[in-house]
Amino acid sequence: MKDDKSLKEFTEDDASSKEILEIAKARREAATAKVKVKVLTSDLEEITRRYDLLASVKGSSLKPPKWLSPKRKRNDTGIVCAVLSDTHFDEVVDPAEMDFKNAYNRDIATMRLERFFTKVVLLSKEYITGLDYDGCVLFMGGDMFSGDIHEELSETNEDTMLGSVLYWAEQLAAGINLLADEFGKVHVPVVVGNHSRRTRKPRMKHRARDNFDWFLGKQLEQHFADDERVTFQVPDTADAFVKVHDSTYLLTHGDQAKGGGGIGGIWPPIMRLVARKKNNTEFDCMVLGHWHQLVWGGNFIINGSLKGYDEYAAVSNFSFEDPQQALWINVPEHGVLWQTPIKVLDRKSEGW
Repeated sequence: MKDDKSLKEFTEDDASSKEILEIAKARREAATAKVKVKVLTSDLEEITRRYDLLASVKGSSLKPPKWLSPKRKRNDTGIVCAVLSDTHFDEVVDPAEMDFKNAYNRDIATMRLERFFTKVVLLSKEYITGLDYDGCVLFMGGDMFSGDIHEELSETNEDTMLGSVLYWAEQLAAGINLLADEFGKVHVPVVVGNHSRRTRKPRMKHRARDNFDWFLGKQLEQHFADDERVTFQVPDTADAFVKVHDSTYLLTHGDQAKGGGGIGGIWPPIMRLVARKKNNTEFDCMVLGHWHQLVWGGNFIINGSLKGYDEYAAVSNFSFEDPQQALWINVPEHGVLWQTPIKVLDRKSEGW
């Protein structure tokens, strides 16, 4: 009996434990279900919110604002600015020595110069509209002649320096007269380059007055002395400050910048030159040539070359660039508004 009673007690205790476990399990399942219900309820609320938002968007229509085209003021004005430099008149570039990448002589230079002047008019009047031009500034940036300071140039140039000055003064006078006819007023600042000097070595004394670029500028100035439409600025200094509207340009040839052979190319010496010039002067933009590469640098403009690629550039492994010059429109308050290269190469008509 004792053993039976003990067995009975054990059986009752086991049943009680089992019941407790089942109750605990049921409570856990109930808690889990409650969490699931909460999550599902939240998901349902999110789905309902999105559905309501979609329904409201679907039922509505977009009402974008109306942007009107800006109306031009009648008094919007601009001044056409072009650079003519590094023409190296009367130098001969033999295409056979250049792998036929370029050619140059007096006839080709005459054609390119005419294209330059006609494209100044074409680009500014046909490609840009909405501006009334107050006039034109023709920056003459030096190295108009290759000169005879190097023996190989004196042997291959098409004419003597005096003969070259006489011929090209006539050609330039025709171009300036064209600009005056089209724009009413033309201002021509002139600085000298390094190639047109009369001495073998560069000089600081009489740097401008002993240079054929200066002489060319003075000859043109005398030619237009009785033409009120055309004014000249031919200083005895290496630089010229040119006021265009409320912008000040510093015109210099560019040979004052030294270096340019490293990885950074011409940028480091040009940036140094700009910074050094700003130590002593105030200007908004520097205009220069010399480097035969057209670069728009923000606070400086480097002009290309009318002559283009030559034997020296090829042997020195310089980057190829087509013959081109710089053109831009200057407007009040903003300075340079629009800028473009003037492409002067026409291989077919030049016959090479």
